Amino acid sequence: MRWTESLRFRLLAGAAVWVALALMLAGWIIADLFQTHVRQRFEAELTNHLEQLAAVLEIGPDGRPALRQPLSDPRFRRPLSGLYWQVGESGDEPLRSRSLWDSVLNLPDDRGEDGSLHRHDAAGPANQSLFVLERFVLLPERAEPIRIAVAADRAELAGVTRAFNATLALSLAVLATALIAAALIQVQIGLRPLSRLRGALADVRAGRKKRFDVAMPTEVRPLVEDLNALLAHAEEIVGRGRLQAGNLAHALKTNLAVLANEAATLDERNARAVGAAMVRQVELMRRHVDHHMARARAAAARGVPGISTPVPDCVAALARVMRKLHAAKALDIRVDAADGLLFAGEREDLDEMLGNLLDNACKWARGRVEVTGRKEDGGMLSVTLDDDGPGLPDDCREAALEPGVRLDESTPGTGLGLAVVRDVARLYGGDIQLGASPLGGLRATLRLPAA
Repeated sequence: MRWTESLRFRLLAGAAVWVALALMLAGWIIADLFQTHVRQRFEAELTNHLEQLAAVLEIGPDGRPALRQPLSDPRFRRPLSGLYWQVGESGDEPLRSRSLWDSVLNLPDDRGEDGSLHRHDAAGPANQSLFVLERFVLLPERAEPIRIAVAADRAELAGVTRAFNATLALSLAVLATALIAAALIQVQIGLRPLSRLRGALADVRAGRKKRFDVAMPTEVRPLVEDLNALLAHAEEIVGRGRLQAGNLAHALKTNLAVLANEAATLDERNARAVGAAMVRQVELMRRHVDHHMARARAAAARGVPGISTPVPDCVAALARVMRKLHAAKALDIRVDAADGLLFAGEREDLDEMLGNLLDNACKWARGRVEVTGRKEDGGMLSVTLDDDGPGLPDDCREAALEPGVRLDESTPGTGLGLAVVRDVARLYGGDIQLGASPLGGLRATLRLPAA
């Protein structure tokens, strides 16, 4: 078996894929949210520095801008610290922070409304990539607005984001490992009932147990119950097979003894009479074999799902055969079976039962036989056969269903036909009843499970 066909592999692979996709999506969203937050905080910090710069800015006695006091952040006083400020235009020897050392901020030549913020990207000292925030402010001592700007190295923002992303990736990797391990444990626990079922199957095959333990999870219990039902059905079939074999052997033993006696007395004088008796015994044995074979077949087919036989087709075929078999009587055989009527069993068994009943009706009928098939409540169907023959008295109807009973010795037969019908019908969970027919003869009602 290939490992890709393993249910455990499929569950784990599916869990790993979905965990990976979910964590990758979550990581991308968290990283983007963090980067946006850091950028907003970065810009807010520069805005505070810009507002502080505007608050301490004044015009000195020489008419040039000056600061009443230094800005609070010590990075403005450390050379090339990555945080800078500048007052004035780039080409006019602007006032600038000590952190710029001997450099100036190269600001673009633009001019907006007084007080509005402008954002730029610019090159800074030591090849730094700077984010610049600037505005124009108007001081009371000066008619022209003054340009002030603060700038910060983007490397600081990138470093914070990079460190966070590395920590986030490591955390998500650990979380993915933990989730996959949890999925592995879950799959192991979830599939444990199947492992138990496999072990129970080995015990059943080895003969250590006859049935599976039904103490299983809800999802597995129907399977276990079906397996137990299948084992019970197989055991019942084996038991019935043994019983049928014993019954058949017992039935044939008597007939074989009679055949042996007839053969021992066979000579030229009584050859015709003994031969006829032997033929009757052979026919009787054949009927016994058919009887027990029908019982065995019905026992094996009972309860097997998916088996169905159309009743109208079977009755119509038997009616055609009986019209030819009893052509000398010119019988009027009428069939009325509902369309879609299905018997939950084998075609051979239905032919056996209806064939015996229809043949019996045709033997005794004077000129008319009616067959009616209908669906009943409770998942059963009924097939009723009426004839216009002499019928049977009430006290003889039950006896007619016993094996080997013949109420009229003048009519050919072995007395097994109705017994076969009742045995096979009962094996399927049905039955047969004999009663008076509206046509004046015998009514046989066969009830069977419907598919």
